[in-house]
Amino acid sequence: MAARTRATAYRSAPPYRIHRPRDCCRALSRRFSDRCGASGEGISHATPLVSFTVVAPGPMKDSALTRRIFNHGVTALHTLAEEYGWTIREQAALASASGPEGLLAIDAPAQALKQATIALEQRYPLGRLWDIDVLTAEGEILSRRHFALPARRCLLCGQSAAECARGKTHALTDLLTHMEALLHDADSRQPD
Repeated sequence: MAARTRATAYRSAPPYRIHRPRDCCRALSRRFSDRCGASGEGISHATPLVSFTVVAPGPMKDSALTRRIFNHGVTALHTLAEEYGWTIREQAALASASGPEGLLAIDAPAQALKQATIALEQRYPLGRLWDIDVLTAEGEILSRRHFALPARRCLLCGQSAAECARGKTHALTDLLTHMEALLHDADSRQPD
């Protein structure tokens, strides 16, 4: 029940609340300060750590759109933990020019947690716009490759997202319009 209460607090906070629990934030910020640039080596913690961000094209990463998408993701992560009976030990939400980032220490088996977050990304209307990384207690980053999953696909054409981004294949306005449509779809599925 505590997880749902926290998730509701995020949803009602305009546009999201920033929590800075000391231990979680310290460990997570060391690992994710360089956002996947660091290997995570040398970090020791008792539970898997989750970093959650919004995949946003273009230079504007922190916007009303990305914050609303972020809020849906935080709620979905809390619901996921509740469904599996996992405990969120600590959490933080950080705001920066690179967009909102959720950091959670979840008491769960790391492999199962990563598989569950991959399934969450695949089944949720906004899941394609989320980037959820899991760092094991040993400091290993679990990626889609660990589970023999293909790279992310483009929002618009289904080709490699990395190649479309590198080649600037699609207009930024088209990508943002599609993101807004996905958000509208997710909002319409929310109970009042």
